[in-house]
Amino acid sequence: MRVLLIEDDHVLGAAVRDHVLSIGHSVDWYQRLDEARLSLQTITYELVLLDLNLPDGRGMDLLHSLRASDNPVPVIIITAQDQITIRIEGLESGADDYLVKPFDLAELGARLNAVARRYAGQPNPQITMGNVIVDLGRKIVSVSGKSCSLTSREWAVLDRLLRHRGAIVSKTDIEDALYAFGSEIESNAVEVYVSRLRKKLGRNSITTARGLGYRIDAQ
Repeated sequence: MRVLLIEDDHVLGAAVRDHVLSIGHSVDWYQRLDEARLSLQTITYELVLLDLNLPDGRGMDLLHSLRASDNPVPVIIITAQDQITIRIEGLESGADDYLVKPFDLAELGARLNAVARRYAGQPNPQITMGNVIVDLGRKIVSVSGKSCSLTSREWAVLDRLLRHRGAIVSKTDIEDALYAFGSEIESNAVEVYVSRLRKKLGRNSITTARGLGYRIDAQ
């Protein structure tokens, strides 16, 4: 899952970024609203972590503009403002959850995964693909009852496909999930990671739609 983090506090931002990376998601971190807005125009995110007080404006204004433009991306507000009126405004403006600083990073990770599951229409994070069982919440894969280890980038590709299972996901969309890990990727990176996943999960686990992208059919 690719996450957009908008937080101007250097210490907290780094801690949140590192924790979200450690639980298998990719992160783009911006400290200003103008930078975040530009990124949202070109990149598909599965979730936004949004501070309310930023150097160039209010995070609440970004939330309002997202919902006014019918952008359904899940938003979790992270802020030091604990007034009940601010919480109500955030939730009624379209936020999906609200965390008051300081918060426990493990709780943030749990809430992040819970919101993502709700938007994927999968309250139970366990997905079955023939003899393959994937637990998105715990990042566990088993093949014919045996544990299967995936790298963070393999998880990113699998996660993007599973969150749109049954639909064709374009190569560009999958590349978005890989770029957020902070290093350049080769032009054939998607093909490489799809090939690796097929070797681990089964050659029929991912279907190629030539010229269009890739698809996973799962329950």
